[in-house]
Amino acid sequence: MLASLLIGLVAGQRAMTPLAVLAGAAQRGALPTEVPGVRLLSVPLVSAGAVALAAAEMAGDKMASAPDRTVPAGLLARTLTAAFAGAVLAEPGRRTEGAGLAVAAAIGASFVGLSLRKRAMRRFGQTPTGFVEDAAVLALAQGIVSRRT
Repeated sequence: MLASLLIGLVAGQRAMTPLAVLAGAAQRGALPTEVPGVRLLSVPLVSAGAVALAAAEMAGDKMASAPDRTVPAGLLARTLTAAFAGAVLAEPGRRTEGAGLAVAAAIGASFVGLSLRKRAMRRFGQTPTGFVEDAAVLALAQGIVSRRT
C-alpha cells in the first residue's frame, strides 16, 4: 500500500504525472492488465497523450495565470488520477483500498504542497520553484512505479 500512498502524494502536486509514468510502464508491459484502463494506457497514442498532458501541466505551472492546485477542477483531476494510479499500484485484492489511500494522500498533499510552494515562491520565485518541484515529483513518480512494477 506504500506505493499507492506515495503516488497519491505525487498526484497532489501534479495531476497528470502519475498517468504519464504509468503510461511508460504500460508500454513496457509492466502493469497488471486486469485493472480497467491499463490496456488503454499501453496504446501508443494514449500513452503519448498522457505524457503530453503531464508536460503541458508542468509548463503551465510556471505561468503567473496558473490556478492554485486546490481549485475544484484541480482537486477533481488529482482525485481521479490518484484513484487510478493507487489502484494500479496496489496489490491484487486491495485495489479499492489503494485507490482510497491515494485519493486521501492527493487531497492532503495538494493543500500542503500549495502552502509550501507559496512560501518558496516568495523567496525564490515561481519558475525556479516550479522546476524544482517538477524534478522532485517526476523522480518520485518514476521511482515508485519502477520499484512496484
